Amino acid sequence: MNINGVPYRTIWLKDNYTVQIIDQRSLPHKLVIEDLKTVEQAAAAIQEMHVRGAPLIGATAAYGMYLATLQHSELDFLKKAAHLLLQTRPTAVNLAYAIKKSMQVLEKTPNENRKTAALQIAEEVTEESVIQCKHIGEHGLDLIKAIFKQKNDTVHILTHCNAGWLACVDFGTATAPIYAAYDAGIPVHIWVDETRPRNQGARITAYELLQHGVPHTVITDNAGGHLMQHGMVDMVIVGSDRTSRTGDVANKIGTYLKALAAFDNHIPFYVALPSSTFDWTIREGIKEIPIEERDANEVKMIQGLHNNTITSVLLTPRHSPAANYAFDVTPSRLVTGLITERGVCDASEKGILELFPERDTSLNPSEGKNIPL
Repeated sequence: MNINGVPYRTIWLKDNYTVQIIDQRSLPHKLVIEDLKTVEQAAAAIQEMHVRGAPLIGATAAYGMYLATLQHSELDFLKKAAHLLLQTRPTAVNLAYAIKKSMQVLEKTPNENRKTAALQIAEEVTEESVIQCKHIGEHGLDLIKAIFKQKNDTVHILTHCNAGWLACVDFGTATAPIYAAYDAGIPVHIWVDETRPRNQGARITAYELLQHGVPHTVITDNAGGHLMQHGMVDMVIVGSDRTSRTGDVANKIGTYLKALAAFDNHIPFYVALPSSTFDWTIREGIKEIPIEERDANEVKMIQGLHNNTITSVLLTPRHSPAANYAFDVTPSRLVTGLITERGVCDASEKGILELFPERDTSLNPSEGKNIPL
């Protein structure tokens, strides 16, 4: 995707010793490119949300393992590096997916070859994300085309948080069908939830839609239901940080409320996700998916631009406590369908396994015990 006409990805290798990322904390007001040279810096970038979004977290973790091999290639150090990265964000399953994929290779690789092997895995995870998101866009495009054909007018899509290219490596998940539709000449308009408390919708989704020229309007988080009641939303597309094998979806806090409003108003609610975001070990999302609780100051403070300086201001009484649950779980019964790189399926174990039959443990129970995240 482009920023001011210049093509970017969210993460890339600058040289053999430096990984570069876009520090998303400064968007939309300033484009900051950050250097990562150690696994500790990669871990901090994930935990402090210099990078965010499940696919990008996974790619950053994989590059973090590569940076770890540059520091020490001994297996004991790499295991500690993997543990450090795993502690950064508990909900996004792509994190564990990337680290597990790296460690499975590194444990079998001779010491002197681990740097090369770790870099290869990081590049594979990154390119895999790009390809998956591109295919998600292609499959989601058909859904938007069908709505446009039916109404022969602008398709109004509501999304939540940022599941765009800045949450991935390129294209995005929820935004991939939107970009594909816009590029195909289908008139679309996007309702962009602000997404408190970190305002990833207002800051980041709006930023990338503006860069691509996609018509959009930023709304308060609680306006979505009103818009749906008045026929101003044709479909909802959101992303996912972890989805159970039965179709329960963990995504940014507030997603569940959008799903309830969509269900009540008979509006299709789709979740766009790559297969790396499935947690094949979990069946009951509400009970089993860990929900990250972040610093209360993210709720109490808000960031913005004042006199050309990015600053934070206090919203609440100084001594009022605040709770900051980062995600919620939308049960599968509220999800119209899952848009994956292999196609669109029902949000059910049966529907998911039709697209991913290799994950059906009833067909091959001996392998099921060893299926990675």
